[in-house]
Amino acid sequence: MKLQKQPTIADTICDLRSRKIKRTFFSQINTLIDWDNIEKLIDTDYSRGKSAVGKPSYSGLLLFKMCLLQSWYGLSDYEVEDRLNDSISFSYFCGMNIDEVAPDHSTLSRFRTALTKTKTFEKLFSIINAQLEAHNIIVKKGIIVDASVIDTPLRPKGKTNHEVTEDRSEEEIKVKKQYADSVDTDGTWLKKRGKYHFGFKKHHVTDNEGLVIGVLTTTASKNEIANLEDVLETVNIDLPKGIPLKADKGYQSKKNAGLLKKRNLKNHILRKAYKNKPLTRWERKFNKLIGKTRFKVERTFGGIKRWFNGGLARYRGIEKMHTQNLMEAMCYNLYRSPGIIASNCKI
Repeated sequence: MKLQKQPTIADTICDLRSRKIKRTFFSQINTLIDWDNIEKLIDTDYSRGKSAVGKPSYSGLLLFKMCLLQSWYGLSDYEVEDRLNDSISFSYFCGMNIDEVAPDHSTLSRFRTALTKTKTFEKLFSIINAQLEAHNIIVKKGIIVDASVIDTPLRPKGKTNHEVTEDRSEEEIKVKKQYADSVDTDGTWLKKRGKYHFGFKKHHVTDNEGLVIGVLTTTASKNEIANLEDVLETVNIDLPKGIPLKADKGYQSKKNAGLLKKRNLKNHILRKAYKNKPLTRWERKFNKLIGKTRFKVERTFGGIKRWFNGGLARYRGIEKMHTQNLMEAMCYNLYRSPGIIASNCKI
């Protein structure tokens, strides 16, 4: 039986003040999510010890909730530590008493690194999505696929004077060049709409409402056309047969059409015009109809960038970047969940 923390005198004194603080969202998330299953998974993969003075270590669930707060508010490791010590609403969400001190930034960093190595964040993403599906928040009536470039500030200095991969090009150019130690060598160059990007690319699979159900992280030069099968492998819920897959025309190819047929998915990829072969009237109508839903994956990318200060690499290396993308996907789904439940109740 799990022991409940008893409120301290400081908690009692601050109770009146805490009522004035807007904690509605955190209360909704705590009601929506079963944290016990998440804590069990974290404890399985994350080994805790004791500090040098024999003080009990921080729970993995507390550190994971700090990661959520960090992604929701676009905070660094230092900033989330300070906010947790300063904010009553943050403390209550993480299950801390008012007189407890938050884990320091190095503890949070080691926790994130440890769970990245064991691929625990992917399991946590699956558990959270399973719970959202149980609440009928994720509805499996169709899926949407798209990708977005993530620039890293750890890019080479100076002018780009070598060949780089064009966006949507089927041929990936391998750039062999020695970079300075400050450069993230896992990143690659990409030229998109006349602009040069250096970093990574995140591939999302979403449901028809834009909630993320699959995440793949690659280098920026990786092309979507040759990557669709790998993206679909990341989907962490069971998909019914015969549902449509929507994507922009960059995914249109004979190989992908065969892949969708093999997976029993309807091909709702936007039709593409070719040289001396313009789109027919039916194909233009088809694209217009699919576009009414396909845009929601773009809204997902925009929401993550606008709400969570996403779209920029915070960490070094593709493995940690995958962790960042998974955390942002979890936070986006949780952030939108209360509103989806409210809209479902109105129907």
